[in-house]
Amino acid sequence: MNAAARANSGWYAPVPIGHPATALLSAKAVRKRCAAVMAAVESGRSSFFEWRAEALPGAALYVADTIRHDYPNLEVPYHSRWRHFEAGGVDRWQALRAMSHAADEREIARIAIDLVVPSVLLDAGAGPDWHFRDEANAQVHVRSEGLAVASIELFAAGLLSDAPGRPLRSDAAALSRLTADRLATAFQESEDNPLVGLEGRAGLLRRLGEVISGTPAVFGEPARLGNLVDYLFAHADRGEIDAEFILATLLKALGPVWPGRISLQGISLGDCWHHPALEDELLPFHKLTQWLTYSLLEPLDAAGLKVRGLDALTGLPEYRNGGLLLDLGVIRPRSAEFWTTPWRVDSPPIVEWRALTVIGLDRIANAVRAELGVDEAQFPLPKVLQGGTWSAGRRIAAQRRAGGVPPLTIISDGTVF
Repeated sequence: MNAAARANSGWYAPVPIGHPATALLSAKAVRKRCAAVMAAVESGRSSFFEWRAEALPGAALYVADTIRHDYPNLEVPYHSRWRHFEAGGVDRWQALRAMSHAADEREIARIAIDLVVPSVLLDAGAGPDWHFRDEANAQVHVRSEGLAVASIELFAAGLLSDAPGRPLRSDAAALSRLTADRLATAFQESEDNPLVGLEGRAGLLRRLGEVISGTPAVFGEPARLGNLVDYLFAHADRGEIDAEFILATLLKALGPVWPGRISLQGISLGDCWHHPALEDELLPFHKLTQWLTYSLLEPLDAAGLKVRGLDALTGLPEYRNGGLLLDLGVIRPRSAEFWTTPWRVDSPPIVEWRALTVIGLDRIANAVRAELGVDEAQFPLPKVLQGGTWSAGRRIAAQRRAGGVPPLTIISDGTVF
C-alpha cells in the first residue's frame, strides 16, 4: 500500500473487512489451531512429542501448591508486566506516577501505556548472563524482572519522549531514533554483561515508532503510544470493552512491527508459524501481543474502562509455562536430543511445543481451579498464569537446574522469547 492510501485509512497496514488474515489475528484462532495440533499429538501422529494426560493431575497440584504458598488468601493479581515492575518489593510505578504530577486518570493511563508497551516489546529472554543493577534500590535483577526495571528507568529518563519538558511519554519520533548503542547503555549491556538480541530489540522499537506514526487512527498525531487509551474508550460499550477487541486492535495496529514473519496477501501475521497439522499450515500464537493485552488491564481499569471476556485470551506459550509442562512430564519429547539441541524459533519441535503449551494451560487451569475450589469467574486465566503456571515454571526450573534456566535451549533474536 502506498503512503497516500495509508494516510487515507489512518492505519499503517489496514486489514480490509473480509481479508483472510482477519481470522488468524485472534485468540480464537490460536486456541482452535493449537487444539488441532494437540489432537494430532494425542493420536500419535507426532514425531516430536507425546502428551501424557496421566501426569496432568500432579502438575495441577504442583501449580496449586505454588499459588497457596505465594497467595494464601487466593487474591492473585493478573499476570502482566506490572508484576515485574514491582521486583524486589519496590512499587516503581507509584513513584513514577507521583513524578508525573498528572491528576487526570485518563492521562495517567496514557503514561502507563507509554511505559508498558515498549517494556513488553523488550521482554524477550535476556539470556543467562545478563543482569541489571538497580542502584537506587541497591538491588540486582535478572531475566524478565531485570528487563522490566531497566525499561522503566529507560522510560523515566525521557529517552522515549520527543516532547521537551514531558519525559514520561513514548512517541513515534523518539522511538524511531533509538539506537542499539543507546539501548545498550540504558540496559547496562557490555562484553561482561551480554544481553541477548540487543540489535533486535532496538530495531523493534524503531519499527514501532515508524508503525505508530503511520497509524493515526489509533495513536493520534503526533503519534503517541498512550493515545491508544482514547481509541479504546471511543470503542467501548457503556464503559466496557472486550479483551478480544483489544487484542485484535493491537494485532492489526502493531502487526507490521514484527520483522521478517509470515504474511498473507500483504498482511503480516506476527507470531505465526508453519505446522503440518493445519490444512494451510498456519499456526498463530501472538504471545507478546497477548502479554501486552494482559498488561493493559490494570491501567484501563484504573481509568474506568472495564475489560470483559478475559478467558477468550489464551495462555502464553513461552519457556516458563511450556517449561513447566516439560519439567513435570506432561509433554514428553520422543528424542533425547530435544534437550540438548539449540532450537530456532521456527523449528518444528518448538512450534509444536508451543501449541501443546497453549492447550495444556487451558487443561491445567481447569484442574487447578478444581483443586482450589474456585470457578472461572473467580479465577480467570490471567490469575492462573500469574499465581500460577508461570511462577511454578520458574520454581521447578530452579529446583532442577543451576540458575533456574529453562529445560530447553532456544536461539532468540530478542523478538519472541
